[in-house]
Amino acid sequence: MRLLFAGTPEAAVPSLRALLASRHEVVGVLTRPDAPAGRGRRLVRSPVGALADEAGLPVFTPRRPSEPGFLDTLRELAPDCCAVVAYGALIRREALDVPPHGWVNLHFSLLPAWRGAAPVQAAVRHGDEITGATTFRLEEGLDTGPTFGVVTEPIRFTDTAGELLRRLAESGARLLVATMDGLEDGTLQAVPQPADGVSHAGKVTAEDARVDWATPPLVLDRLVRSVTPDPGAWTTFRGQRLGLGPLRPLVEGPELKPGELRAEKRRVLVGTVGSPMELGEVRPVGRRAMPAADWARGVRIAAGEVLS
Repeated sequence: MRLLFAGTPEAAVPSLRALLASRHEVVGVLTRPDAPAGRGRRLVRSPVGALADEAGLPVFTPRRPSEPGFLDTLRELAPDCCAVVAYGALIRREALDVPPHGWVNLHFSLLPAWRGAAPVQAAVRHGDEITGATTFRLEEGLDTGPTFGVVTEPIRFTDTAGELLRRLAESGARLLVATMDGLEDGTLQAVPQPADGVSHAGKVTAEDARVDWATPPLVLDRLVRSVTPDPGAWTTFRGQRLGLGPLRPLVEGPELKPGELRAEKRRVLVGTVGSPMELGEVRPVGRRAMPAADWARGVRIAAGEVLS
């Protein structure tokens, strides 16, 4: 089939690579406009756009896919189907109706669970044991379209959202190619999503990633892993923001008040409403991430000091 691929972040790159290596013809790539990045705020191509450039594919970056100019281009490309992975903008009806096989989205959850922008973060934060990826036909509702196929993936007790997403991006890419194969062969039919089991995963903000130490260790562990690496967990120390990597829950330890720090020779503990937790890596403002013990030696934590 002739395919237009729509995607933006690194998580969509394995799918584009897999489609380029498949029997299908990728005739172009739709991605979000170049965005400023780094200290110089230089405009940078999205990861998907960069791969498309390497492959010599036409790249389209409309502000909205419903723009008349892009709709004209879409009709001229005449794709049989549009494959979507984390594109980052709504596709309106006028675009959805162009390809005969519609727009097929790869979503990183087992729909109808965790519809929305941050399904992987939600699965980790809520302590799900199994997640996966689903291909489904886009419609104007939020991730509500009928499904084609799924793959499942266990969530390890140490998984960060980033680690889990990397695995799902690879297995999901294979699922997306298989879905395209089935649509071309006529062996695949879309099945409506069940009415039960619907949950939603809204966008995760930096404020959502702030740690409240007056929380049980299990909840803190899941929260921090769910926002690693993006947007990144954080707290404050001496009035300044301190980034946090995954924490290490302890079975037992000294009695500490929520947020209270204790620096030992090889580790740094912080109090919660249960057992204390061990800090992993920390990232002071303007510096690289470092082991918490190295950070503690530099700042010389005093007795009774707290993270807040």
